[in-house]
Amino acid sequence: MKLLIILFTTFVLGLLATRIFLGLWDFRFSGNLGMAAFLIFTGSAHFRFQKGMAMMIPDVVPGKLLWVYATGILEIAAGIGLMITSIRYVTAVLLIIFFILVFAANINSSKKKKCQPLQSRLFRTRDELSVPGTGADAAYSYPLDMVFRYISIIDLTF
Repeated sequence: MKLLIILFTTFVLGLLATRIFLGLWDFRFSGNLGMAAFLIFTGSAHFRFQKGMAMMIPDVVPGKLLWVYATGILEIAAGIGLMITSIRYVTAVLLIIFFILVFAANINSSKKKKCQPLQSRLFRTRDELSVPGTGADAAYSYPLDMVFRYISIIDLTF
């Protein structure tokens, strides 16, 4: 959910900036900027949460950490590529192929998670959600963030 907020916020800020500085609403630039920010944050998460990312990869794939780092680099490069006009189209096509290929890892990840009923996820206490000293406790200090995170249909945990 946090990444979707980054995507949307960056898009809106890009729209406002192009309106203020160029006098027009540049949806293409703003969309590319939002997606670039999304990809760069997601790619950097591959280096911060590599063990969790490796668990998403199917067991039959060898060298899981290598794939995690490689896809992180690809996502960061794609984010940069979306902002370079001369390679934007090629980057977009390659991103479509990339997203199709990593879709299997996302399906595998959702199969591994034990789905809990929505009620039990909504009524967890802050103490159950946090691990002191890891920074995770700060992430759940905002009640609205916790509600958005546990109500969302697609649980993007980064």
